[in-house]
Amino acid sequence: MEKSIAELRETFKTGGTKSISWRKSQLKALLQLINQNEDSIFKALDQDLGKSPVESYRDEVGVLKKSVTYTLSCLEKWVAPKKAEVPLLFFPAKAEVMPQPLGVVLIFSSWNFPFTLALDPLIGAISAGNTVLLKPSDLAPACMSFLVETIPKYLDNKAVKVLAGGADIGERLLQLKWDKIFFTGSPRVGRLVMAAAAKHLTPVTLELGGKSPAIVDTLSTTPSKAKVTAKRIVGGKWGPCTGQACIAIDYVLVEEKLASTLIELLKKTIKRFYGENIKSLKNISRIVNKHQFQRLVNLLKDPDVADSIVYGGSVDEEKLVIEPTILLDPPLDSEIMSEEIFGPLLPIITLKNVEESIDFINSKSNPLVIYAFTEDETFKKRILSETSSGTVTFNDSMVQYRYSI
Repeated sequence: MEKSIAELRETFKTGGTKSISWRKSQLKALLQLINQNEDSIFKALDQDLGKSPVESYRDEVGVLKKSVTYTLSCLEKWVAPKKAEVPLLFFPAKAEVMPQPLGVVLIFSSWNFPFTLALDPLIGAISAGNTVLLKPSDLAPACMSFLVETIPKYLDNKAVKVLAGGADIGERLLQLKWDKIFFTGSPRVGRLVMAAAAKHLTPVTLELGGKSPAIVDTLSTTPSKAKVTAKRIVGGKWGPCTGQACIAIDYVLVEEKLASTLIELLKKTIKRFYGENIKSLKNISRIVNKHQFQRLVNLLKDPDVADSIVYGGSVDEEKLVIEPTILLDPPLDSEIMSEEIFGPLLPIITLKNVEESIDFINSKSNPLVIYAFTEDETFKKRILSETSSGTVTFNDSMVQYRYSI
């Protein structure tokens, strides 16, 4: 490990990674890797997570192709020096800001999007002229093996290295000095990463979890629009790795008078998208491992939570599958409402008035995303001005991830 990191530092010192031609060549090679190995990527994602080819392309391969292509089109503009203002006192002096790479970057990727969350940060690190050590998640072993075996065949092995291993390897890596750390994962591990980085004053990017709500203001007087809302909620909850995604919808806030209508629409949409019951489920991922499966099952063991199930709830431990499950008003002090769910369980919380949703959201930690289904422009402005989140998406779900570039 230490030898590999030393080689990365020596490579960076040569200055070779700073050239635009090197950066472009590596990005083009990465695009070639993706294009030439789509079937292998689909196979690995199916082995680890049960992702269908459609989901794999939509959330992994397609996202990466778009990211590389966009980066290549913008790279020269991004790296070009930019003029800076100089006080008149210093005339005729000139100044400019020159973007520079940080050095050796460590990337910890997550298991739920094992290609996107590994290669998208890599795209950024390469385009900035850094050398990189990538540590994929061992919880997606087929994807990890693919990255370890395939990346050296396409990218400059002196500047980009991939290291397999579990938590023990991650702990050893954090004891070393890096010039930048990018981590995707849980808040618990994020704190450990931040603490380790602080010892060396290493800048860190943490992409963590949270409880991202969906607000349903109205189901409209038009049945077709109500159906679209239901489809987008179902797609934003169970579409991304069966809810095992930090930006998946975690729970829904809706007025009491609309709850029963919304639930019926969601039921019909689930059956159409994924099947009638657990035995006939299709086009939906499975839970990553037994530990996560049991964690989710335990959420449903609370008697008050179990009593709130209005759809689904069946589980298949052998196949690590949990049926899409809807819960109506589970206790607000239960674990399912206090911790990120990260799975196929959707609580629906009813309110007297939908505007109460703002106070409800503000009573919790800031979410990564707020999804709001409303045509009320005044309410939209209130959500934007009175809440704080990573993004706000109106009348759709997941688009800020899939189409942000």
